[in-house]
Amino acid sequence: MEIDGEDDYFVKNTPPKNINEVERKTKEFMKYQQEKGRRIVLVTSGGTTVPLENQTVRFVDNFSAGTRGSASAEYFIENGYAVIFLYRQHSLRPYSRHYSHSKNCFLDMLDIDKDNIIVNDKYKESMKSILERYKKTKAENLLLEIDFFTVKDYFFYLNKITKILATMEEKSMYYLAAAVSDFFIPPERMVEHKIQSGEGALKLSLDQVPKFLKPLVSEWAPKGFIVSFKLETDPALLISKARKALKRYGHQIVIGNMLLTRKKVVHFITNDEERKIEMTEEELNNGIEIETKIISELIKKHDQWINQSEANN
Repeated sequence: MEIDGEDDYFVKNTPPKNINEVERKTKEFMKYQQEKGRRIVLVTSGGTTVPLENQTVRFVDNFSAGTRGSASAEYFIENGYAVIFLYRQHSLRPYSRHYSHSKNCFLDMLDIDKDNIIVNDKYKESMKSILERYKKTKAENLLLEIDFFTVKDYFFYLNKITKILATMEEKSMYYLAAAVSDFFIPPERMVEHKIQSGEGALKLSLDQVPKFLKPLVSEWAPKGFIVSFKLETDPALLISKARKALKRYGHQIVIGNMLLTRKKVVHFITNDEERKIEMTEEELNNGIEIETKIISELIKKHDQWINQSEANN
């Protein structure tokens, strides 16, 4: 289901209780970055849930750990951008991602020296580096984090934040890495209380989620630099579906990746070209992440977008 203009989705669904607070924080953050002469990128990250009850016990989940989004946020910051990080609650976050969800228990990195908690020498250098970058980011107010849980809340936040950042025109970027649910249950069909078991098979009827990328491109942020992602498991479909998305929605870049090789290979698809970005085995063994190359390439493309926009004015 695609929409034209402001769809009644935002009328039929109740906004998050803190939507006004999110609006205030976004405006304050943007104003501060504008005074510093910085660009801002909205990074969306993690999966979205679809509740099955109003008083939610069960939900359908579109899972994503948020690896790409949280890593990308760090590299945007390192390259001079301020980041609004719109992320799924409890998914990976910039800087803390190195320790949360880790196969190595964080507590194993710590020791006790008399009454003091200290970092084990094995991890001290790397932890110090990450902590320094985190403290610098906080001190310079380069990161605003906003969490969501349901697909409904995600859409409300996306709509609000995008329209605020749109006033920065071509200097704003939208890096849409969240794994957004394709289906949802409209509020008028959702049951109030917990669905009871023991009554046979559970049959659900879900509607397709509105395709908000088209109005985001054409109405919410018409001058913004917009990047979406396409994940596939069949390599024969990847490029064609990425090109179809570009034609359908009219944004600047689709980054295509395969499920099993997404940390090693991505494809940049634009209207003019297709470029493959790949990691070497040596780079991977040295702990270098593909997001470093993704962000470097995107910044070049964003520079071109800004220069082109300024030339046309």
